[in-house]
Parts: sequence; C-alpha cells; structure tokens
Amino acid sequence: MNTSSAPRPGAAAEPPASRLRFTRIVPVAFITYSLAYLDRVNYGFGAAAGLATTLGITEATSALISAVFFAGYFLFQIPGASYASRRSAKRLVFWALILWGIFSALTGVITSIPLLLLDRFLLGAVEGVVMPAMLVWLTHWFTKRERSRANTLLILGNPVTLLWASIVTGYLIQAVGWQMMFVLEGIPSIIWAFVWWHLADDRPAAAGWITPETAAGIERALDQEQQGLPPVKNYWAALRDGRVWLLGLQLFCWSLGLYGFVLWLPKIVKEGLNQGIGATGLLTALPYLVGVILMLGASHFSDKLQNRRLFVWPFLFIGAAAFYASYLIGPTNFWLAFACLVVAGGCIFAGYGPFFAIVPEMIPRQAAGEAMALVNSLGALGGFVGTFIVGWLNSVTGGPGASFLFLAASLAGAGVCMLLLSPAARLKPAAAALVLLALISGCAGVPCQTGPERLAVYAPSVKFADIYFPHPGKQPILKYNHDVDIVKFKGRFFAAWNANATPAEGVPGQYNYLSVSDDFEQWSAPVRLF
Repeated sequence: MNTSSAPRPGAAAEPPASRLRFTRIVPVAFITYSLAYLDRVNYGFGAAAGLATTLGITEATSALISAVFFAGYFLFQIPGASYASRRSAKRLVFWALILWGIFSALTGVITSIPLLLLDRFLLGAVEGVVMPAMLVWLTHWFTKRERSRANTLLILGNPVTLLWASIVTGYLIQAVGWQMMFVLEGIPSIIWAFVWWHLADDRPAAAGWITPETAAGIERALDQEQQGLPPVKNYWAALRDGRVWLLGLQLFCWSLGLYGFVLWLPKIVKEGLNQGIGATGLLTALPYLVGVILMLGASHFSDKLQNRRLFVWPFLFIGAAAFYASYLIGPTNFWLAFACLVVAGGCIFAGYGPFFAIVPEMIPRQAAGEAMALVNSLGALGGFVGTFIVGWLNSVTGGPGASFLFLAASLAGAGVCMLLLSPAARLKPAAAALVLLALISGCAGVPCQTGPERLAVYAPSVKFADIYFPHPGKQPILKYNHDVDIVKFKGRFFAAWNANATPAEGVPGQYNYLSVSDDFEQWSAPVRLF
C-alpha cells in the first residue's frame, strides 16, 4: 500500500539527540521492565517444579494463585498512570522496584496458601503501576516517529526476560531448589531501584546529560505533534472514548492468549517432552526468541511507514492459526505441535510496540496516560481470566488441547478488534457491529494503491478495482484515502477504509467509509460509518 509522502499535520520533525536518547533512556527502561517480568516466569517454573506439591494445593487452586496477581495489577493501573503524569514516574518506579523485589522473594518462604494469595495480590498491585508509568515516561522523551521503536525496546523486556529467565530459572531450581530460586531472583530488583534513581529523569529539562538547548528542542517537537490532536476536556472524557475501550477489549483478548501461554507453557512442554526442568527451560525459551526478532522488525517498519494497525492484526491471526494447528496435531507429533507453539508465541509478542503507540496518537498527552492505563488494566483483567481458564481447562480435560482452542479464539478476537479500530474517528457501536458482521467472513482482497483522491485494491484471482476514483473534472469528495479492509460476506464485497475531506491523514474531519459491490467492479458511493 502506498500513501502520500507529504508531511502530515501534527507530525513532529525528528527531534535533536535522537541516538543519544535511545542509548541513554531505552536501556534503563528495558532493564526495569525486564525485572518486572522475572516473577511471571519463575512462578510458572516454581509451580511446575513442586510448589503445588509442597503446599498441598490442587491444580485449580494453583491457577487461582497465579491469576490473583492480575487482580492487584488491574486495580492500580490508572492511579499509577495519574501519579506518573502529574507528579513523578521516577519516584513511583523507584518504590515499586523495592517492593516487588521483596514480595517476589517472599513467594519462596511463605508456607500458607492464604498468605501466598495475599503476597501475589500485593505483588500485582506494585507491578501494576510500572507499565503505565513507563509508557508515560517514554512519551516525555520520544515523539510519534520514534515511539513504536521506544515502546518495543521497553516491552522487549517481556520476551527477552522470558527467554533468559526460562533457562536460568530452570537450572537454578535444579541447583538450589524452587524456594531459594524465588529468594535469589527477588534481590536484583531491589539493587536496580537505586541504579534507576541515579539514571532516570522525568523530563528532558531535568536531565543533566543533555544541554538546555537540546532539552528545549525535544520539548518543542513533542508540543508540535500535539497540535494535530482533537482537544480532550479531561481524562474522564478520554476514558469515555469508544476507541480506548475497543483497544482495551483487544488487549483483554490478547492477554487471554498471552498469559495463558506464558504461565502454562513450561508445564505443557514438560509433560509432552517428559524430560527434566532444565531441558524444559531451553525449549520454552524458543518462542520468546522468535518474539524478540518479530518485535524489532514490526516496530521498525511501523515507525518507518507510520502505520500501526498493519503491524498488529496480521500477527494476531497468524498466532491464532498456529495455536489451532497445534491443537489439530495434538500429542501425535510433539515436535511439530511444538513448532506451531513457537510460531504462535512469537506472533503474540510481535505487535506490542505499534499497539502501545496508538493511544498517544489519538489522545492528547494530558489524558493519554490514564487512557493507556485503562487499556493496559483491561489487558491485566484478560491475564487474570486467561490464566484461570487455561488452568481450569487443563484440569477438566486432562490435557492442553482445549486450552489451545481457547488461546486461538482469544487471539482471533484481538485481531478483529484491531480491524475495527478507527484511529481518527469516534467509534459508534452500531456501525462497528455492521463492519464486524462483514469482517468475520475473512479477507477477500488486499490494498494496492491508496492516497489522495483515490482508493484502489487488488483481489487475488480477480482483478484490480477502483473503489473510489472520482470522475475526471468533478471535485472529489474525499481527498485522502487509506487503510482499506476488503471482505466478502454472503456473496457481496465490503470495503471499509479511513478517508478525509482534506488531503492529509490524522486531522479533524477523518472518518470511516463503507462501499459495497456485487462483482468487485462497480462499487456503491462511499457512505460514512463513524
């Protein structure tokens, strides 16, 4: 798909000291978020290595202990974002690092199930403030043209930690036991808190490692990109935006698949391979290695093309298909089924950087933090539900087959939500339902040329078609067309796309349009949906 190369209103020019900021800010963010994910790995390994047996708990109760973490995580998202936006992300993350190191280490010494439930809830509450605080922090340092890469390098702390920690934790359990593993892996967070305090600065103006002129240039670039966003009265107004809730629903479905996969993969692999926990750790690391590679590629091209949706929904559908393939193969061929899991796991992580760049490009920064927190908190709720349902399905069915179907459906649902998203228009539920009805039948065509005053597509085995191409000599109604989705439903073709009455993307006046065809040649006049 080709789009106009003209500068877009509200798009900031490349700010100064870009390379310096990436080398100074991103590693600090990466390590901080990486440590936050360490306990997500070690709890799954601790449960597989004997935690349930030692404490005398059932598999269903173990799933509840895993999932209760997300209850605390859910409740403290918006308060954390609000504090980071209005006061200090630096101070908030400092205390969070210390507290989650303590709570994580306590997991290895607690012998009471109620106390373990309380510990996991408090750990979730402390870690719940970190993700929105880090996303807010990055919006103070990076512009729209850099944000997908910055977000990706932050969130790489997720699969990279899962990669190395899967290996280290497995062999650490063999060396010192699962109890001491929890204690040892809680210490790095406490140490890093003081490193964070020394290296992190809330805003460019507070940083001593760049000149005042450079700091002012960064602030100007960030201010400039705010000019193209529609005003929002306050963050309560942003939280009522249907697009924010749609993104939250998407992350909910996405997290159903993610956390069900992460927390139960070690057990699934261990039972399927029938080998020791060390070998399980090595195999479990492979999906996360693929995820790292795909995340870097997706974020790079998303920033280069300034397109977010295109680098999110395809990976979700591929991941869903891979989970389904693993279900069909089942226990008859462990290695082939595991290869499908590697593909699915990699695709789960691929689109996170572009995804978390969407909200700051829709909502002004005075409310973007709370909006991102709402989206992420709904994702945490999905994690809560996903871990419990996967554990329950494994317990009831006696195997992972039903879980793979559930994970596949979750990722497919997340992909549909992204297809429905209109970044520059308010979402109306009735219109969204009509488009969803068409989209559920599957894609029938792909965009080949979009841009000012034209919208053209190509359908495999059919032909090229101009969906919107005004008659010569007539004034075009729509002067910027892009992001088209083509589907076939009950014998008719439906085209939904974003368009604007002015020759630019992402400025006021952009809406979603729908056109219908019976033969892929003659198309109805564009009708505005929302």
